[in-house]
Amino acid sequence: MADFEAGSQRPYLLRAMHEWMTDNGETPHVVVDVNAAGVQVPLEYARDDKIILNISYAATSNIDLSNELISFDGRFSGVRRRVQIPVDAVLGIFAKDSGQGMIFSEESAGRDRASPVMIERATGDSAAPPEENSQLEKAPAEKPASGKSHLRIVK
Repeated sequence: MADFEAGSQRPYLLRAMHEWMTDNGETPHVVVDVNAAGVQVPLEYARDDKIILNISYAATSNIDLSNELISFDGRFSGVRRRVQIPVDAVLGIFAKDSGQGMIFSEESAGRDRASPVMIERATGDSAAPPEENSQLEKAPAEKPASGKSHLRIVK
């Protein structure tokens, strides 16, 4: 497990985004680097060394968003599994419903001093949020009709 560094913003930002999404009736999801040290996720749902997990209260039980680790019990194809994700392995958090969220650069993992980037769905775009491999859903990815990303960076 990664040691928590004083001053690390990531766990606080993750908790704040999770709370904000939950309070607004949205479904928080995290993007996780499955190759990071200490990650315990069902690898059969990973794609391109990443996994997207639904971390809503409805999809998890015993969820704990600590300074070092996100941990919870979730169901994958009906089978209960314990998931543990070091905070540094989280590449981003977004609301499935709106596509709004925050991305942490992969290069900043372990250093955690890089500024996160806010994301939101581009106005007028009806495409779905990023593809998901979560414990509740396994739907095929929908691609934007234009072939361009439906997310934009907000400064």
